[in-house]
Amino acid sequence: MAFPSQLRPVRHALLLAVLILTLVVPARSAQALALADLPASPPAERVIDTADVLSRAGRSEIEQKLERFAADHVDARLITVKRLDYGVSLDSLGRQLLQRWTPDPAEGRLSGDPLLFLLIDAQTRGTAIVASPPLERQLPPELLRSTARTTMAQPLKEGDRYRQATLDALARLDVVIDGGEDPGEPDVPEAPAVVTNIPSQEDTASSNAFTWVVVLLVVGSVVPMLTWWVFSR
Repeated sequence: MAFPSQLRPVRHALLLAVLILTLVVPARSAQALALADLPASPPAERVIDTADVLSRAGRSEIEQKLERFAADHVDARLITVKRLDYGVSLDSLGRQLLQRWTPDPAEGRLSGDPLLFLLIDAQTRGTAIVASPPLERQLPPELLRSTARTTMAQPLKEGDRYRQATLDALARLDVVIDGGEDPGEPDVPEAPAVVTNIPSQEDTASSNAFTWVVVLLVVGSVVPMLTWWVFSR
């Protein structure tokens, strides 16, 4: 009878190992993206689709649009994330990446074109655009915020239109970089009026329902009194 008791520690260890694997492995697979998960230096591709929300054709089309910014000496890139680490925003992630990828002559790295990042959070459909300080004269922060919150956000509100959101934002910024006037925010379609059977205040005021209620109350009070008076005589 001593043999089963000797196996109890082994059984407990196996159960503990299974429990740890059950909790840790899914947690690692759903691990949020952090700055350390991105390349240490700018990669060759301009689309970094870590959320895997773009098709091959969409990724290729966006790559071509981003490469056209290089003619204006702008290193433009798109970065999608599946979910962000706790306490990290798209803006903060973009600015940290700007510092990480901006060449530092003091470290012997040659200076390159200023960076422009378009960022999308696939979990919340959040958007952000950040740019290197040298681009602030061409692309003011107000323009970047407006483009992210309206031009990029509108296609995402209508559905998972990540490709369209990116192309619309790039088209708007491209016009400004080329010296043109900002096309402005997109037109937001008006929501259709909801048909309801609830009467409006005007309908209620113009109706004679209140009059009928008063008449019925008077009749309901007077008739029983008259009936009692007649039969009580």
